[in-house]
Amino acid sequence: MTSHVSRADVVTATPARYAKQLVSHLGRRVEWTTDGVTSTATWGTAVGQVVVGEGVLTLVASGPDADEVAHVEDVLARHLERFGQRNELTVTWVRT
Repeated sequence: MTSHVSRADVVTATPARYAKQLVSHLGRRVEWTTDGVTSTATWGTAVGQVVVGEGVLTLVASGPDADEVAHVEDVLARHLERFGQRNELTVTWVRT
């Protein structure tokens, strides 16, 4: 049962490029599966998703353990913000 879910919608002109860079980089440590516009990986009991949209890159972190979800939030946000530093990308998580 997933009891903790967070979402961050990051507006960018190049969401597919950032998704590819993020999944490729993090793929050194965790295995990603991609289905259409959604890439998914698992960290412990938490799941991270990177979803390419029209002018937006959506990040989702979910799982039964709040600490593990927070870890996924940190990993996804930290790396995306570093990759998008020039374009001033900012990740703001919203718990749902």
